Amino acid sequence: MESTALLTDHYELTMVEAALRSGAASRRCVFEVFARRLPEGRRYGVVAGTGRLLDALEAFRFGDEELARLRSSQVVDEQTLDFLAGFRFTGDVWGYAEGECYFPGSPVLVVESDFAHGVLLETLVLSILNHDSAVASAASRMTSAAGSRPCIEMGSRRTHEEAAVASARAAYIAGFATTSNLEAGRRYGVPTAGTAAHAFTLLHDDEREAFAAQIASLGKGTTLLVDTYDVPTAVATAVELAGPELGAVRLDSGDLLVQARDVREQLDRLGNTGTRIVVTSDLDEFAIAGLAAGPVDLYGVGTSLVTGSGAPTAGMVYKLVSREDSTGTMVGVAKRSKDKQSVAGRKFALRRRSSRGVAEAEIVGIGEPPTDDGDDRALLVPLVRGGERVDSEAHTLEAARTRHTESRAELPAAARRLQRGEPAIPTVYED
Repeated sequence: MESTALLTDHYELTMVEAALRSGAASRRCVFEVFARRLPEGRRYGVVAGTGRLLDALEAFRFGDEELARLRSSQVVDEQTLDFLAGFRFTGDVWGYAEGECYFPGSPVLVVESDFAHGVLLETLVLSILNHDSAVASAASRMTSAAGSRPCIEMGSRRTHEEAAVASARAAYIAGFATTSNLEAGRRYGVPTAGTAAHAFTLLHDDEREAFAAQIASLGKGTTLLVDTYDVPTAVATAVELAGPELGAVRLDSGDLLVQARDVREQLDRLGNTGTRIVVTSDLDEFAIAGLAAGPVDLYGVGTSLVTGSGAPTAGMVYKLVSREDSTGTMVGVAKRSKDKQSVAGRKFALRRRSSRGVAEAEIVGIGEPPTDDGDDRALLVPLVRGGERVDSEAHTLEAARTRHTESRAELPAAARRLQRGEPAIPTVYED
């Protein structure tokens, strides 16, 4: 992996320069990542991007090219360049496990290190977690609305090429079944799927010729796109060519609910009771919920997913909450500015649950872990110890996918409502 060291903001490095000059760069510090609030109307958020962040952290090295760039552009002085040349993150990182649900104030990531090593990570951490968590949070609402019907991620053409790969990964964590993005399949093992677009039909002299060519190549179990011209005619042609083995038909325009009902009736009448119906066309969680009453088998989602369905960032911040004072004692620090206040002190978190396993509150202890009343679940897990990544089966993509299913299932029923409302559970601080 190429160096990620310059995927940061100019002022991160100038802060290190000034701290090296003042002698404060080596002070022990605790930085935390949290969201002050959820996007308007959302009931919960989903942590995603942790695995990508740990990959990026391993590649956070200032090599000759990076140092030459900083020297030629005079970003920092020679003392700072010498420090950066030997930079290796040596601290500890704790965080909510990937796939976990979070709420306002949840300490989703805790970085313990000296100031210089911790502050350098701010931009890298936030750029990854804010994007991936926004996509996963939107994806979770979509898969929740879809119920047992699978969702397909197909937003690659609606975002930056690298964001497309990250979005496919985040969507998979939140329950999407497959992606159209092949790089996400290669890089992360996300299952890929796809058949044909309207261009394939338009390429041929008529729809029959196009369908026949696709079936000859991909088999009768393929999915045929039936709305290029006239839907009923296309469905009839598809059934004639593939028979009852036709895998699915896809609708990509018009009134999807009405069309799905009409197509289902036509398929059943022709004996294709096992042929599924896939719908696409600018779907979001609200459209998916609206289609719940229709005979739809799969949903394909693109633009709304990769843009966070109206909330393209999770709004997370990276703040210094504790530092070493002149006596060597760790003291809590916090912003007091209007509308951007933070809570001082190193945080610990658990999910308070009822005797039935239903989440009741996010309990955040300040300075020490909050008391477990017997039904609670600790949320912070070790990610990096002494600069070394903590690898385990619990940090795999499949584990994150399973974790999200379980974390969402323990939330109260109100969490799954799409109507505007408060977070599903309150965040409570304990001193």
